[in-house]
Amino acid sequence: MALDFLAGCAGGVAGVLVGHPFDTVKVRLQVQSMEKPQYRGTVHCFQAIIKQEGVLGLYRGLGSPLLGLTFINALVFGVQGNTLRALGRDSPLNQFLAGAAAGAIQCVICCPMELAKTRLQLQEAGPARTYRGPLDCLAQVYRREGLRGVNRGMVSTLLRETPSFGVYFLTYDTLTRALGCEPGDRLLVPKLLLAGGTSGIASWLSTYPLDVVKSRLQADGLRGAPRYRGILDCVRQSYRAEGWRVFTRGLASTLLRAFPVNAATFATVTVVLSYARGEEARPEGDAVPAAPAGPALAQPSSL
Repeated sequence: MALDFLAGCAGGVAGVLVGHPFDTVKVRLQVQSMEKPQYRGTVHCFQAIIKQEGVLGLYRGLGSPLLGLTFINALVFGVQGNTLRALGRDSPLNQFLAGAAAGAIQCVICCPMELAKTRLQLQEAGPARTYRGPLDCLAQVYRREGLRGVNRGMVSTLLRETPSFGVYFLTYDTLTRALGCEPGDRLLVPKLLLAGGTSGIASWLSTYPLDVVKSRLQADGLRGAPRYRGILDCVRQSYRAEGWRVFTRGLASTLLRAFPVNAATFATVTVVLSYARGEEARPEGDAVPAAPAGPALAQPSSL
């Protein structure tokens, strides 16, 4: 169990490093105003950030997801595994329920972490910046708004994470069974990467509109007076001003991010498990036991 936690954390770090630039682009596209849009699309947003802020601009707010990574992975692995065992039978429904439980519990850390990440990604560069880092951001928000401010967007985060984690674990379990991921398979590692990447895409597609709402709520008031009174008000105002397409804004960069993030995560999990168990890493991927209970290697798709 301890090795699973260690491997999961290492894989999560790899996923964050690969995926954070895409996440920065996603957030900026989600919260920009259509009245005065700053970016024309995903590629233009990438180009503008690099031109104005350098490559490091794509990694703004990186400290926040890395800071909460260990705790989130520990919660996800622990809750998912214990819930599945408590349910007593490894079935598709139980895979979904165990994943949903894990997604719901980790929101306690995920929501404040994403609040800090979102605000750091949106603040102006230079010495006049408002926040010096994720902890400073959360401390300032707490002083101004209290515990409620630190947990802004909690309900929308809960509504997003609960079903998306259920979809993630269910999809991963289904794909590993369908692909025949068994020890000794020469293509075991590629199959695991394919299953993980595809599962990440499926989980994002299942709840993406809620992610847009969550980002807008967490960024609300950062550049002017607050606009939204809650989730439904945010949905109404966003739809009225920009139509249904507003709920797909940033989707391209998110899906571009989803597959390589999960691929990097699973590759790192494989290497760490092989090294920790003192086994020689083989191209066939024999070092990783990937029986149908494969979700033990799954990673949080929100990272």
